[in-house]
Formats: sequence, structure tokens, C-alpha cells
Amino acid sequence: MRVLMITPGTRGDVAPMAGLGGRLQTLGFDVAIAADAAYAPLVISAGCEHRELPGDVSHLVSPAEPGKKSTGADLRRYMRELGDYMDLAATGTLAAAEAGADVILANTIAPYAYDVAEALGIPALGAHLQPTEPSAAYPPVVLGTARSLGPVGNKLLGSLISAGKAPYDAPSARIRQVLGLDKKSRATAERHRRKANLPILHGISPTIFPRPADWRSGLTMTGYWWPEAQPGWQPPAELLEFLADGPAPVFMGFGSSAALDADFMLDVAQRAGVRAVLQGVRGVSGADAIGIGAVPHEWLFPQMAAVVHHAGAGTAAAGLRAGVPTVGVPIYTDQPFWAARIASLGAGPQPVPYKEVTTERLAAAITQASTTPAYAARARQLAASLATEDGTPPVVAALRAAGKQV
Repeated sequence: MRVLMITPGTRGDVAPMAGLGGRLQTLGFDVAIAADAAYAPLVISAGCEHRELPGDVSHLVSPAEPGKKSTGADLRRYMRELGDYMDLAATGTLAAAEAGADVILANTIAPYAYDVAEALGIPALGAHLQPTEPSAAYPPVVLGTARSLGPVGNKLLGSLISAGKAPYDAPSARIRQVLGLDKKSRATAERHRRKANLPILHGISPTIFPRPADWRSGLTMTGYWWPEAQPGWQPPAELLEFLADGPAPVFMGFGSSAALDADFMLDVAQRAGVRAVLQGVRGVSGADAIGIGAVPHEWLFPQMAAVVHHAGAGTAAAGLRAGVPTVGVPIYTDQPFWAARIASLGAGPQPVPYKEVTTERLAAAITQASTTPAYAARARQLAASLATEDGTPPVVAALRAAGKQV
């Protein structure tokens, strides 16, 4: 079976899908992944075919400096640029599907993949890393807040947002017109899929976020989809020397957003009295701190005293898998949700929201995370539970069921 994964977005969106794709390959599936050009090496190293989505999302994920608020003009420009990116991704999705597929897996921000699948007469399944279904159990993750509005408020606001405007509405409408499909808004199409109970697979651990009681039966919580180990990867000698030359350090990194600069993080580490590994920072090398590039989290995180990050879905999962305490510094969308989940599970202190972060406040949170035995014990307990889960079998079952419908 030829499986096509549609994964616009950042590395955090692509890496779990590449890990899942690599495991599906070993089970006899033929997997292609449509993603931005920057992630071609990641896809190929997992043993999957890369089909390019035009456009580059990297410049859209860098936030303002801590303490600065975005203006109305900033937000309008961001939404316009995001819409342009989505339009390019929709065009790339059509080209990727026309290159051959028996079934499509579409991530959260690729609803146009369903329109392409409809035109080509092939099944499409959701493959989400976040809970996006309107539910009483959580507020809408697109709001960038973990503050619950209560069961009724959460469900009502989730339904209103689902029916409202989104950056991928125009690309979906254009693709439907290009393909000669009848007019149907993205929100209407989503409502029809809900009524038909079409499957959405969630690469989320029920240990970390139990399946909500009000989810429809077509929504499956599979367990995490872990990124593939990079074949032949070796840690830099300088990093090995740093790790061996003192107590376990604290990791600080903010993924594709590159939110905090080197001076800010170095000041934080000094105030907290910890050694630090700073991801995405160049030119830092000493007894107390080292800057690194891309290093596999599954190798690095277990060697840390604590991890400090933006709490994106993939990085949050990697920290939990490593069994070390986490300090979340959430910036937007689903990050506050995951940061709050980690704290509520007892695997770290309360998050430090990016818009409120200061060196003093973040240093205090790091001290709390790295010196509180209960956080470390709970983190190890959660890691042990995650080690027993396998997110691949439910995906295999869903793909085979979809294949029988063709």
C-alpha cells in the first residue's frame, strides 16, 4: 500500500511522522512524506520518499522578544504570510498525491489534503499531534492558552472556532475549484467528516493525556510516534567532553522558533547555578555552557538534570520519554497545553509563559525543577509507562481498514 503523509509545518510536525513512516516501511508499506524542502534529509534518513512542499515556514515561527507584544499590523502580516504558505502547501499536496498514493494521512494544518483525496477517489485519514476536536475536556489549542473555560465553555468555544475562519480556508477552496469539485467550505467539510465519523489518528500518549470521554468513536489515541534514530550519527567530541566534565547540565532549546538568544540563556544558567547545553547557539564553549546544533533528543535528554523548552508536542514528548524534569516556556498554539499537562502530571514546575519570561523567573523555575526530587521521580515513572506503549499498530489497522474501502 502506498501511503502519502501530508506534513506542512516545522521540524516538530515532520519528525514524528517520519518516525512513523520509517516503521511502516519495515512492515511493508510504501511511504512518501510531503514536507518542506528543509526536511528532506529527515524524511530520507527514515527510509521514506520525500515529496517537496514549496514554501518555507521557518520565518513564520520566530516570536517577538520576551516582554514585547505583537501589534495589530504584525498579526495581520503574519496571517497573510501564513495564508501564502498554506496556499503553496496546498499546491504541493496536489502534486504529491498525483505522483501516486493509495491513502493519505493529513496533519492538523492540511485540510486541503481531504479535497485532493476526494478528487482522486482515495481515502484520507487525519494524523494529528494535537487534540483539535471540540471537547469539554480542554480549551481550543489554537488559542495558545491552557486556561480551561469549564466543560460547557470549552466545548462551545471549540465548536465556534472550528466553524470560523482559518488560514487554510482559501487554499482549500482554490484546490476544490481547480479540481472541479463542488463548492464546500473547509468548515462544512469538517462538519461532514465528523458526522460520517471519519478516522483521525492522534500520535499522543494516553498516559500523558487520557482520551476525552466526549470524543466520537472515530478518534483514536495511538500513543506517541517517535522520531527515527539517525543512522550513523555520532555525538561531537566537544559535547562528550563537556558532559563528562561535571554534573549533569540543563538543556535549553526552543526548536524552530529560536526564541531566546545566547546571552539571555547564559544569564539564566548563571543565575540558576547550573551548567547548560544551549541548542541553536553557536560560538559558546566553556566549563559551564556549550552551544550545540541538531542533536537527537533521545540521546541527549536522558543525560540532563532538566530540560527547558517551548513545549512543542514533539519536544515535550521527548522530555517525558527521557524521564527528566521539564520547564515549559510556551509561546503559542498548542505549547501552553503541553506545558500545562507536564506540570499537572508532576514532572516539572508551573510553566513560565514566554510573554512573561525574565531571567530571574526562568532561573528560579530551573532551580526548582533540578532540585526537587519529586519532579525527577514522577518524570521517571512517566517514562517507564511510555516505554510500554507502541503507537504504530493502531495506525496499521486504520490503514488496512481504509485500503479495504477502495
